[in-house]
Amino acid sequence: MKKIIFFTLFAFSVTKLWSQDPFLFEEPKPVEDRNFRIPLIGELAPSFTAQSTNGEVRFPQDFGKSWKVLFSHPQDFTPVCTTEILELANLQSQFEKLGVKLVCVSTDQLSTHEQWKKAMESLVYKDRSNVKINFPLVADVDLSVSKKYGMIHAATNTTKDVRGVYIIDPDNIIQAIYFYPHQVGRNTDEIVRMITALEKTSSDKVLTPANWRAGEDVLVPTIPKADATQEELTSEGLYNLTWFMWYKNVQN
Repeated sequence: MKKIIFFTLFAFSVTKLWSQDPFLFEEPKPVEDRNFRIPLIGELAPSFTAQSTNGEVRFPQDFGKSWKVLFSHPQDFTPVCTTEILELANLQSQFEKLGVKLVCVSTDQLSTHEQWKKAMESLVYKDRSNVKINFPLVADVDLSVSKKYGMIHAATNTTKDVRGVYIIDPDNIIQAIYFYPHQVGRNTDEIVRMITALEKTSSDKVLTPANWRAGEDVLVPTIPKADATQEELTSEGLYNLTWFMWYKNVQN
């Protein structure tokens, strides 16, 4: 009987102590959700505010009703990324003619970005003259931008896959997405071609065939009326390869 009373008193005392200890009943800290999904074509581009080599950037709001390219990097002073930024800088005037704003993101801190930018602007690349980098290099030290754009994988904390390109239209809707491995440099000419094609299809309501370049004929999304005369088709610059593939002469 004494043993029963002893254990009853002991259990009551321990319970009393637990109830008085706030740490024993502290809410568990939430585990970070590692499923950082990639925003898809047709979705609104995730917004962010961050520091850059051009000052504070609010993306995409600061870039207005223009096409935008968000170009991301895993780290500063990496050789592949350096060549990519130099190629983008070389195409700045072409992007400007297309009405495109460039924004680069890298996961290092702002002071490192500034040193990297200075080093790149001092290089003579492909026998070209030195080029000034006018677009911002955004600091993403806390990886918040990389996470919003789905570039941090669920199984790892590494930043090596922060290698995405997002092409965003004037309404801030994502229109194209590319991802590249860290060991292979991106094709900046293809980015220019894609934006040119997107602008063409958006303004003229047409389609572009494989490998299309500016100035080449385009495809039309609808088949002409069955009773359309050859004269009418010719006047509109329409011709076909087969019944379901109709082209439009852009020179028409």
